[in-house]
Amino acid sequence: MGAQSPHFVSGEAIERVMSWEDIIARLRQTYSSPHTDAINPPRTIARDTGLWLRTLTAVPPGARYMGAKLFGSGRRRTLEYVIVLIEQDTGEIAGFLDANLITAYRTAATSAVAVDLLANPDASVLGLLGSGAEAQSHLRALARVRRLKKVKIFSPNPERREAFAERFTAELAVECRAVKSAQEAVADADIVVAAARSRNEEPILFGDWLRQGALVVSIGSTLPEQREIDSSVVERCDLIVCDVVDEVINETGDMRAAARDGVAFESKVVSLNHLLSHDGADRVSIATMPLFKSVGSALQDLAVAELVFDKAVSQGLSTQLPMAFLTKGRGLRDKR
Repeated sequence: MGAQSPHFVSGEAIERVMSWEDIIARLRQTYSSPHTDAINPPRTIARDTGLWLRTLTAVPPGARYMGAKLFGSGRRRTLEYVIVLIEQDTGEIAGFLDANLITAYRTAATSAVAVDLLANPDASVLGLLGSGAEAQSHLRALARVRRLKKVKIFSPNPERREAFAERFTAELAVECRAVKSAQEAVADADIVVAAARSRNEEPILFGDWLRQGALVVSIGSTLPEQREIDSSVVERCDLIVCDVVDEVINETGDMRAAARDGVAFESKVVSLNHLLSHDGADRVSIATMPLFKSVGSALQDLAVAELVFDKAVSQGLSTQLPMAFLTKGRGLRDKR
């Protein structure tokens, strides 16, 4: 049997122990350590009619755990996420986490790491496209790395964007204003966050809307069939920073469309890990309009999962499961 029964950490427990500052710091540390592609291999997606199942795995260097995130979309179009943590030393399963909140937190916190690296230090105006969970997480995370003075929000539903603006004006003590179009939201923004794909998968952000010197963050197009930013954004940006270069270039609808439209972007692409682990300050300093394009990764999931798992267990907020796994290589051989 395994050395001890695994623990389960619920979404409620994760919310209690989660700290934006801690998660941003952990992800900055993770991306500042040089690593190879092998520790964070491409995701796998199994598909059938009306169904898909995605698996992400990683072995974070210098960490206690390795693991995987698993989630799938059923015919009713609902999602649940689970992360499995495995001890790097022993190979034993240490725990399971409800990964719904972790997914939102790690995406926004990784964007905050990129914004802190790429945006002008005095950037204070945010244009936000979207009012859902990702938009909310991004606003909270970016407020930790830049002193925001004004936020303009657009989403297609007037009631939702007005409620969003009212809520975050009170929560963050920042002027948040709902506007009537995406173009108005980004017109004078120092930072633009696209976090709301259109229902018909048409681009929602165009290059000629952006002010010179703006930083664009795009997190909503992660599959070939998904669209968020127009090819003109890819063409106008002179530095394209990716969390997972190969997947961003080859698996997102935005970059595939840009390639079909004849936009030459390969020379502009660099990984976030390379910039942070190889002192990319010079390359960042000459960029006049950077783009951070993110698809998410197990490396991010596992970095955050280890942090919140250890906190939840130490604070007595986890549930030790009444079960144990047979451990291959110890005990079993003697019984044969």
